[in-house]
Amino acid sequence: MTLPDKIRVAVITLSDRASRGEYNDLSGPAVTEMIREFFDAKSMNTEIEIVVIPDDPAQLRSLISNFCDIGIEVLFTTGGTGIGPRDFTPDVVKPMLDKEIPGVMEMIRVKYGMNKPSALVSRSIAGVIAKTLIYCMPGSVKAVREYCIEILPTVLHSLKMINGIDDHNC
Repeated sequence: MTLPDKIRVAVITLSDRASRGEYNDLSGPAVTEMIREFFDAKSMNTEIEIVVIPDDPAQLRSLISNFCDIGIEVLFTTGGTGIGPRDFTPDVVKPMLDKEIPGVMEMIRVKYGMNKPSALVSRSIAGVIAKTLIYCMPGSVKAVREYCIEILPTVLHSLKMINGIDDHNC
């Protein structure tokens, strides 16, 4: 068993104002740029879809379900991971997970929280729904870059694991 020739990725940005066109989404394109660079460096093809939606739990749930149903390999969300009144992304995603992957987000909070305590307030989560990896990140471009630096090196191994591909060199 091998990974697909083309890794399909979805990026969902949650922002009321960006979805209304009040400003351009910057975090979704930042994720996309880092994904392309990562997979290009590995000579792997990607297909990336970016969606901007308002802060709407039902719309997020539906979109994630649809992406998982069509077999998207990796899904990133940006926004809604804090503790504000409109921050609900982890609350929607966590019950949808078949398996949570807590280590990467715990490490990110600790690493960046050592210098910026506000990073410790992030409720970002990672996990698996069926055979789709999902990573929920904060909405700032700076945070997206920091998170992707830590997440992307784990993606290929994680994809192999959820697809039953033995990648453990003894």
